[in-house]
Amino acid sequence: MMEASKNTDETAEGSLNAEKLLQIGYDRVVADEAIAGGGSTACVAIGKGNGSFQVANLGDSGFAQLRLNAVHYYSNPQTHAFNTPYQLSIIPPKILARSKIFGGQPLSDYPRDASVTDHQVRHGDVLVFATDGVWDNLSSIDVLRIVSRHMTSFRAWHVGEKGLEVSDHIRDLTIEGGIPKEHENTLQTLLAVTITGEAKLASLNTRRDGPFAREVKKFYPSEEYHGGKVDDICAVVALVVEE
Repeated sequence: MMEASKNTDETAEGSLNAEKLLQIGYDRVVADEAIAGGGSTACVAIGKGNGSFQVANLGDSGFAQLRLNAVHYYSNPQTHAFNTPYQLSIIPPKILARSKIFGGQPLSDYPRDASVTDHQVRHGDVLVFATDGVWDNLSSIDVLRIVSRHMTSFRAWHVGEKGLEVSDHIRDLTIEGGIPKEHENTLQTLLAVTITGEAKLASLNTRRDGPFAREVKKFYPSEEYHGGKVDDICAVVALVVEE
């Protein structure tokens, strides 16, 4: 989607926002004749040099803004009903025709239906963007615990005179080779890999009830659903550093 924005007139300073970016990506997919059909949730963000950023979130993917061992913001999923998220869709003509015969209508949402929110970041904030495969198995507090563990162990967050503070050396941890790992050699990469790894383990755990299992119990109290939920798992993590 970011690549699509380069070849449009929408990239003039200040004119491109998160919803427009989502629309550009969606239009490119719809115009691609190689794509016969499908659907996807989406979460895109645009940040500016002054520390402001805007997020367009559609469906049950989402993001969390973490600040010094606290969840500063956590997005709410968009659903039509239980386990029925908003999603951008391309519906093949045959399926549309079949739906009309039986009186149904496939769910199809658009970029304009996304929840658009504006935020301000601070030096040392951690932004976590993830698919529902993460949030169905890990709560925002679970993700905070993972992030805090690594941020404090590498002293990106450390206890100072005023309590928990951002390290003066946090930028060094975000550049290539910033942490002594063979593959995850930046702190933000390590955080993303750890979050996805923990989400996968939770999804396969039949004894630990995650967020999805708790939602099942809320909507269907008689159901004996336990454990995690196997689903697509992806995370992108950004560390905010003031230059």
